[in-house]
Amino acid sequence: MRLDKYLKVSRIIKRRTIANEACDAGKVTVNGKVARASLEVKVGDRIDITMGNKPFSCVITAVNEYVTKETASDNYRVAE
Repeated sequence: MRLDKYLKVSRIIKRRTIANEACDAGKVTVNGKVARASLEVKVGDRIDITMGNKPFSCVITAVNEYVTKETASDNYRVAE
């Protein structure tokens, strides 16, 4: 699944266009490397987002095309 779509489906970022813009601006890294929106993510990848004043890090635990609001957070776990 594309990175921008994963960020939207898992509800880490609210809209796909915002996720795409964050990737283009270099605010999203995957496994320590600046990632483009078209990067294919897989289980085990670490995503770091530096938007605003609070950085966010997570590790992908599942990649599902469709999730509900209640199960969206099951796709990742927050990393320290």
